Amino acid sequence: MITRLLAQGFAVTAWNRTPAALSPLAARSARIAGAPAELARQCDVLMTCVTDTEAVRQIVFGPGGFASAGQPGQLFIDTSTIDATETREMAQRLTSETAMRWLDAPISGGAAAALTGSMTMMAGGAVEDFEAARPIWDALSGQCTLMGPTGAGQSTKMINQVLVLGGFALLAEAAALAINAGIDAARIPGALAGGRADSRLLQESFARMINPGGEPLGKNSVNVKDLALVDHLDAAFDGGTRAEPQAHRHGISRRVFDHGNPRPHRRVTSRSGSP
Repeated sequence: MITRLLAQGFAVTAWNRTPAALSPLAARSARIAGAPAELARQCDVLMTCVTDTEAVRQIVFGPGGFASAGQPGQLFIDTSTIDATETREMAQRLTSETAMRWLDAPISGGAAAALTGSMTMMAGGAVEDFEAARPIWDALSGQCTLMGPTGAGQSTKMINQVLVLGGFALLAEAAALAINAGIDAARIPGALAGGRADSRLLQESFARMINPGGEPLGKNSVNVKDLALVDHLDAAFDGGTRAEPQAHRHGISRRVFDHGNPRPHRRVTSRSGSP
C-alpha cells in the first residue's frame, strides 16, 4: 500500500513494528519515523494496516501512540481487519481525547491488488471524512464504499470473510471429491467456467489446492482470527437471525488449522481421502 501511494505521488512517512521491513520503502523515498507519535506530528492523515485489534489499540493509545500527539481534526484511517465493536469504542475514545477523526476501511484483494490500486475497501465513518479521504481511495482501490457509521466497514469485512473463507472450504471439499472420484481435477475450473458454479475463487485457487507449490498466499491463523471476529459480531445481536455460533470458526478454518496442521504458516491443501 505504501509502495502504491508513493508511486501515485503521495509524500509518505512510515513506521513499522519490525524496523527492518522499512528498508525497501526508504529506498523508494519514504521518510521513516521512530514512533507512531512522530507520524502524528508530521502527517495530515494517519493510516494503519496491522494484524489485530490489540495492535491497533497499542499504536493509537499506547506509549508514544497517535493519541499522545494527535491534533484536532486530524484524520485516522484504519485499514486493518479488527473487531467492529471495539473499533467504535476506540473511535469514540480518540475523538473524546484528541478531537481526531476515525475511519475504519478494511481492505480485500491482497498484495497484488494493493500494488495496482485495485483493492476493494469498505468504510465506516462520517460522510465528510470519507469524502475528505477520496484521493486515498482513488489511489488504493478499484472500489471503496461507505457502508455506514464507524464500525460499518469492519462489519462488512466480516461478511466478506464469511463468503471468501466459506468459499475456500467448499473448494477444498470439491477438490477432494474430484480427486477421490478419479477424474482429472485440473480440468474442473475450465469445465465449470461460465456456469453457476464458476467464481473468481474457483479460477484462481482451485489449481493451487490440487497442485500445491510456490509460496503460501497467507496464514491460516489470520483466517481463524477473522472468523473469531465473525463470532463476536454475531454474538452482539440480541434476537433476530443469528448465524450458527462457532460454526464459522470451527467448521471452516479452526478444524483444518487444528487437525494435522498445527503451524500457522503452513499451507492448507486438500488431498485424496480427506478435505
